Amino acid sequence: MYQNITDGETIVSENETFEMGFFSRGSSKNRYMGIWFKDTSPPTVLWVANRETPLINTSGMVKLDSQGILSLVNGGGTVIWSSNSNSSTSTTNIINPVIQLLDTGNLVIKDENHVSNENFIWQSFDYPGDTFISGMKLGKNLVTGRDIQLTSWRSADDPSPGEYTVSFLMVKGKYPQQYIRKNLVIEARVGPYNGIAFAGQPASKVDMVSNLKEMSFVHTFNSTGFLLRLIATPGGKIETWQLNLRTREWMQIHFTLPLDNCDKYGLCGPYESCSIEASPNCGCLKGFEPTNTKELSHANWTSGCRRSRALDCGPGEGFLKFSSMKLPDTQNAVFDGKMSLRECEVACKDNCLCTAYANPNITQGGVGCLQWFGDLIDVRVYTLNGQDLYVRLAASELLDLRSSSHRKKRLPIKVILPISAGVFVLGLILALYIWSKKRRSDAEREGKVLIKDHHSNSKDGNIEVPLFSLSTISKATNNFSINNKLGEGGFGPVYKGVLEEGQEIAVKRLSKSSRQGLDEFENELICIAKLQHRNLVKLLGYCIQGDETMLIYEYMPNKSLDLFIFDDLRKSLLNWPQRFRIIQGIARGLLYLHQDSRLRVVHRDLKAGNILLDNDMNPKISDFGLARMFKGHESEANTKRVVGTLGYISPEYAVNGFFSVKSDIFSFGVLVLEIVSGKNNRGFVHEDHHDNLLGHAWRLYKEGKSLDLIDASLGKSWSVNEVLRSIHIALLCVQQRAEDRPNTPAVVAMLVGEGSLPSPKQPGFFIQGNESDRDSTTNNPSSSSGAGVTISEVYGR
Repeated sequence: MYQNITDGETIVSENETFEMGFFSRGSSKNRYMGIWFKDTSPPTVLWVANRETPLINTSGMVKLDSQGILSLVNGGGTVIWSSNSNSSTSTTNIINPVIQLLDTGNLVIKDENHVSNENFIWQSFDYPGDTFISGMKLGKNLVTGRDIQLTSWRSADDPSPGEYTVSFLMVKGKYPQQYIRKNLVIEARVGPYNGIAFAGQPASKVDMVSNLKEMSFVHTFNSTGFLLRLIATPGGKIETWQLNLRTREWMQIHFTLPLDNCDKYGLCGPYESCSIEASPNCGCLKGFEPTNTKELSHANWTSGCRRSRALDCGPGEGFLKFSSMKLPDTQNAVFDGKMSLRECEVACKDNCLCTAYANPNITQGGVGCLQWFGDLIDVRVYTLNGQDLYVRLAASELLDLRSSSHRKKRLPIKVILPISAGVFVLGLILALYIWSKKRRSDAEREGKVLIKDHHSNSKDGNIEVPLFSLSTISKATNNFSINNKLGEGGFGPVYKGVLEEGQEIAVKRLSKSSRQGLDEFENELICIAKLQHRNLVKLLGYCIQGDETMLIYEYMPNKSLDLFIFDDLRKSLLNWPQRFRIIQGIARGLLYLHQDSRLRVVHRDLKAGNILLDNDMNPKISDFGLARMFKGHESEANTKRVVGTLGYISPEYAVNGFFSVKSDIFSFGVLVLEIVSGKNNRGFVHEDHHDNLLGHAWRLYKEGKSLDLIDASLGKSWSVNEVLRSIHIALLCVQQRAEDRPNTPAVVAMLVGEGSLPSPKQPGFFIQGNESDRDSTTNNPSSSSGAGVTISEVYGR
C-alpha cells in the first residue's frame, strides 16, 4: 500500500494536538516537511525531516513505499530526505506499511497487520530536532552507537542545524550528565541526576533507562490540561515551555539553562566552587589556594586552585565534606552502583589517584559510588537539590581545619585552650626541627652508609658515588641563579652548572615544598648508580649538606622531549628519522632496565618530560625517583600507593596498584603515539569525537587511516612503513590487558624487524566522553578507574 502526501495536505493526530505536513517560516520561501503543535499561539514546530535540504518550492511530495521507507522528493522526483538514510531497522517481512501521527506527536511507520505492536519500523522520536517532549528519549543507543541529542535551529526562521547541541554523557562506567555544547565546546553542564531531579533544578518527570540496548533519559510528563516541551534555542539556552491545551497558548516556566553566571562551564577553574551569592563568584575550596594570584585582580579564575598542602597517600589523609554542591564534571569519574557511601570512602582512600567521592543517587538508600580521578571541574553551590561532595585532603590540612573549627566553638568558653595548643604545637615544631636537623646531619655524615645499607643482602649493595660539597655545587650554578634554572619537576628545581674543570652538569635540588623526600632521593641515587647505558641519563654524584639534598647529572643541552614534540614552534626541528631513532633508543633503554641490567627495574613514570636529549638528539631516560628494583626472578609487585603521571599509567596499575614491566610497556606505547602525532595524550582534543589520543589512534587504525595520525609538521620526511609500524606497535603496547602487551625484547625486535605484526586489541583508558562510534565493551566499571582521563599529574610527579 502506498501513501502519498503532497504540499498542502496534512495528517492530524487523533487528539488534534499535532499536525504533519509542509511549512515555511518567516519570509523564507524554503519548504520543510515536519510536525507542529496544531493551532497554537505562537505557531510552534516540533520536528523537521529535511532540516539540511529544504525544498525551494511547493512541488514536494512525501511517499511511503512497500518496504516501509518514507521519502521526501522534489518536483523532479529526486529524493532529498529518506527515513532509510538514518534507520538501522530491517524492512524485510513487511506486509502492509503505513504511516501514523500518534497522539504523542511521534510520527511512526508500522505494519498495518500489527497495529497493536509498537515495534515500529521507524519513528521520528528516535531523531529529535531542537525539541524534547513527553515520550522522547535523550541518550545513547547501544545497538547502533548513535547519540540521541537536541540540535538548535540556526535562527528562529531557519530550522537547519545550528551551533548548539544538548546531549548526555552516556558511557558505561560513567555517571550520566547533560551538556550544552557550542560547536563541540562545552558551554554549560546540568548537574548530575540524583534520581529525582537534576542538581539545582526542581523535581522533574524524567526517568533513566539503562539496559543492553540503550542508556537514556525519558520524559514522562502526563497531564490532561497541559503539554511540556524543552527546547534548545538558537542562542544556546535550554528553555521549558508549557502549552495550555484549552487556550492553546504557550507560557515559559521555571527551567532555563544557563540561568546565571555560575552556569557557565569552567567559569571557575579546578578546585574552585562558584556561588551566585558571593562576590566574586569564584573561590577556592577549603584546603586549596589560588594557583595564579595575579589573575584574580582581573576577575580571571580559569587557572583555578591548587592544594595548600600536597598529598602523600599516607594513612592520615581523609575527606572534607562539602554540602549543597553541584557535583564536579563526571567525565573523569567512575561510577559503581552497588557500593555504599562507606565502601565508596574506603575505595577512594585506598587509591591514591582518587581525589573525591560522592553518592550521586539519593533514591537508592545511600547506595551508589562516584569516584573522581584528577581535577574537580565545574563545581558550584546550590540551594536546590545540591549534593554532598567529599574531597581528599592532606592529613595536616584536615587536622588544621578540624582544630580551627574546634577552636571557634570553644573560644567563647575557654581561651586557655588555644594558648595551650599553641605551646604544644611550638614544642612539637621545635622537636621536629631538632630531629630533622639531626637526621640531615647524620645523613650528611653517613651519606655513603645510606647507599650501602640499601639492599644490604645484595652483593652489589656497595655503591661508590662521588659526594660533592655544597660549596662546589653552589659555585658551579652561580649560587643557584635564576638564570641557571632549567626547569622544575616533582623533586624540585633543576639548575645548569659548570664545574671548575669545565664539565657541564645538571643539578636536581630537592625543594622544601616537594612532595618527594629522602626516600625518593635515595631510591633514585641507588637505582641510577647501578645502571649504565647509552640511553639512560648518567649520574655524576650527589650532595647532602645542611638542609640541601641534590643529585648531579650529566647535562643534556637539548633538555626534554616534550619541549619539542608538544611545542608548535619547535616540533618541526625533529624530523621523522630523528623521531624514529628516539623511539628505538627509548625501547633499548627499557630493554636494559627490564632485562639486561644487574637489577630488573620498572621505571613507573616513563613520559616525554622524562626523556632527555643530548647534543645529537639521542634519548636518555631520566628521573628514577619512583622506579622499583626487583631481584632474581621477580618481575611484578602490588602497591596501594599508586604514583606516576595520568595519561601514561596502565589500567591494572591505576585500578589495582599492580605494576610490572608491562606497566612501562603501556607508558612506552603512549609515548610512541605522542612522538608520531606531536600531540599530548593528556590534553588531546578532536573536533569529531571525544576520545583521547589512544582512542583516536585506535579509531584511525580500525578505519585503515593510521597515516592521518602523523604530525603535520613532519612534512614529507617520513617513511610510510616506519610510521605505520610504529603506530601498530604502540597500539599493541597500550592494550587493556597487561598479558596482551608484548614484552620489551619483542618491542625492540618489532621496531627493527620487517615481519608481520599481530592485530592489536582495544586500548585501555581511552574514553573521555560520549561518542557514537565506540566499542560497547570498552572499560566497564569493574575494569576502569577513570584515571585515563588525562587531566593532571598524580602523587609524586
